[in-house]
Order: sequence, then structure tokens, then C-alpha cells
Amino acid sequence: MSAPDRPTTTSRLQSLAQAINPAAAAPPAANERERSGPLSNDELRKLKQWLISRVSTSFDDPGAIPNNEATRREVHTRLLEALATTRLPLPESLKAELLRDLSNEFFGYGPIQPLLEDPEVTEVMVNGPRRVYAERGGKVTLTSVRFDDDEHVRRVIDRIILPLGRRIDYDTPLVDARLPDGSRVNAVIPPVAIDGPSVTIRKFSRKRLTIEDLVRFNSVTPQIAEFLKACIVSRLNVVVSGGTGSGKTTLLNVLSGFIPADERIVTIEDAAELQLHQEHVVRLESKKANLDGRGEVTIRDLVRNALRMRPERIIVGECRGGEALDMLQAMNTGHDGSLTTLHANAPRDAVSRLETMCLMAGLDFPLKVVREQIASAVELIVQQTRLRDGTRRVTQVTEVAGMEGDTVVLQDIFKFTEEGLDADNKVVGVMRATGLRPIFTPKLEAAGFRLPAEIFATGLSPREARRR
Repeated sequence: MSAPDRPTTTSRLQSLAQAINPAAAAPPAANERERSGPLSNDELRKLKQWLISRVSTSFDDPGAIPNNEATRREVHTRLLEALATTRLPLPESLKAELLRDLSNEFFGYGPIQPLLEDPEVTEVMVNGPRRVYAERGGKVTLTSVRFDDDEHVRRVIDRIILPLGRRIDYDTPLVDARLPDGSRVNAVIPPVAIDGPSVTIRKFSRKRLTIEDLVRFNSVTPQIAEFLKACIVSRLNVVVSGGTGSGKTTLLNVLSGFIPADERIVTIEDAAELQLHQEHVVRLESKKANLDGRGEVTIRDLVRNALRMRPERIIVGECRGGEALDMLQAMNTGHDGSLTTLHANAPRDAVSRLETMCLMAGLDFPLKVVREQIASAVELIVQQTRLRDGTRRVTQVTEVAGMEGDTVVLQDIFKFTEEGLDADNKVVGVMRATGLRPIFTPKLEAAGFRLPAEIFATGLSPREARRR
């Protein structure tokens, strides 16, 4: 913070001493008020801490101040009263900034609240109290945001997780959570986090993205968008694969928008973040064990339970372990049209990951049986990639075409080819059709989708095929 009008060093210290204990020092003299100099960050920190303490103690339960309009007005009034008792000759701009920051401490998420409100910021990363990074336009930069100390970061973490009934402490130093808007939160504290508490927040857009938005962002082509819509409505089982931060959940959200409104959907997630707008949706969220180690409800438990809830579609936010086997079983037993995501760098890697996760279920299945389950359950793999310029796009659309011997057969329907960088260091490339029509084309036609043959023209991008 900075402002043009500040008292001298002597009067600043006098005023701060008086702020901490109003009876301990006299207010600065009038001539000292006129000689100005900016308050240091340390002085501002002390002033904020005193104001927070002064206002908090005026409430019966400082740890449970309700977040409503009446309480916000009351806190604002008490902050102004407390600030007046300090007799600090602060300019109005600094007072307004102080009040905004302190309001964030009481009702928001402290210093990172402005980053969470910035629509251009897509991710916030807190690496201890002194290093806070933000991602804008696919690029991560160090911000000027600072916390007071490790305890300050811990208070913000507690404010995020306590409403969800989750905990973080020495024995359980890791936690996954979400903000009210669905943004994904991961927090790690010592002794696991060596350099202080770490918080990673993957923000969700307040505006629900549509397939038209992805086309406008050049994440998919219009023809692939049309193809994916046909696949979802036709009840194909689809896996979205990609690396960390590649946009898998965003794509899953968009694809789920194609599900007809009259179908019953059950979503299963570690931390609920999917934003489905259909009415007939049941949202399930995993639960960690309580203090005595009991009461845990895993993703696998929820997948098994979902089968008893008469779902027409099951959407698993992300498969990470043995629940993959239960998901495949659901896809193979009448719950077609199900969707999930998993971490993988390519469709072939996605199949290998599914194999590994099925084996993690603890059942002694031969590998060939697992592969047969994958080949019969999964029909389409959509590969989402975060390119080196920070942009995110679909780079492969691959059909699972069955088994050949002991191998799961994959065939690319569309594939992105990178052609270099332009003058702005943006990746230049084209999504081309491979010329192969999917084996499940009759299933699309039965659902009323007759896609034009030129979309699958060999060696041409869909746009080039249209032009010809």
C-alpha cells in the first residue's frame, strides 16, 4: 500500500504506539502531520493486526462472525471507529484500501481475495506466506500479494475447509476442498510442506462455458464440436484424458451439457466442482475418515452405491484408483453414456492407466480380462492438452475399436498436428481428420446424427474439407 500523504517517522511510530495502546502515546503534533512519508509494510501490518484484534474482540464469538449484509455493515462501522481512535492522519485512499483488505480478512479469503475476484486469473498458488503466484492467460507470474506469516495462511485454509466439515492438522496435513463457486482447492501444511503452508486454487469461471466458447477459444473446431455432441447424445461412453491443468474438468463440464434434460444423472467427485445445469442431477462427494479413523466414504464406495440409484448417466469427476474397475462395470451393465476423466498424456497412455487403476482394485484379474473390459466399455477417448504457449485444446479424438489378440485397438478420428510458433510465440497447428470413420457410426445414425462425410476426409482439416 502507498499514499502521498503520510506522517514523519517520529509521528508514525507515536501514532502506531497509540494505536496499539491509545493511552501510551500522544497524537502527533499538527506540524508533524504535514510532513509526510509512506508507512512501511511492517507498520501497516501491525496496524491491520491491531484493527482485526480490536474488532474481533467486540463480538461474542470472533471465530464465527456471520457473513451477511447486516454484519458486514456492523464490522465496517466498528473498523471505522477503531481506526478513528488511532488518530493516524491517513489519506482517504489508504483508509478505503485498509477497509477493503480488512473486510477480506473477516469475510473473504484474506490477501488472495482480489485474485479470486479477478476474472483473468485462472489459478492461484500460495507457496508459503511470502510467495503467491497467479496464472493469467496460461502464464504463471509472481504477484505482490503477501501473507503476514504461516499462521495467516492457516487461517485462510481453515476458512475454506471448515464449512465443508474437513480438517487439516499435523496428523492429516493434506486436504482437498472447494470454494462455494466450485473452484478446486488443495492445501498442504507442515510437516509435509517444508517451506510453510501451500495452497493451490483452480478457479472455475463464474460463467458456465459452452461448446461455442471452446470453439471461440480455438480449443475445438466446429466440426469436432458437432461430432462430440453426437457422441454424447448417442450415449457413447467417453473418457477425457489429459495432464494436470490441461482443462479436463472444463471439457467434461461442457460435454455434460449435451446430456438430454430428461435423463437422471449421478455425479461422483472427491470435491464437488462439476457445474451441471440439468435438473435431474444427484451430486455425491467423497468423505474423509473422522478423527478415530472411521466414517470414510471413497469414490469407489460412491460408484458402487450409484448403481442402486437408478442412474441413466454416471459421471465420475476423475478416476484415480480402484474405482476405475467399478466404472467400467457400470459402463458394461447398462449405464451407457457415462463419462469420466483421468490423467494421461495420450490415448494409449490412458488405456494403460485404466489397466493399472483396475489392478489397484485388489482383484486378481488376468490382464487380458481387464483389457477386454476396457475395450467393451470405453468407446471414445478425448485427449485434452495444455500446449507450451499455455493454451488448452483437444489434440486427439480416438476411438476404442476393440481387441486384437491381447492388445486394445485404438484408431484416431482426429489428430492435432503442431506446425511451430507464430510471431507472438503462440502455437500454430491444425486439427486434421485421419480419414477413418468410427466403427460406432451406426450408433450415431440410430440416434439421428448423420455427420457429413467430408468431416472425415483424409489428410484435410475439417475446415479445409468444408471449403473444398
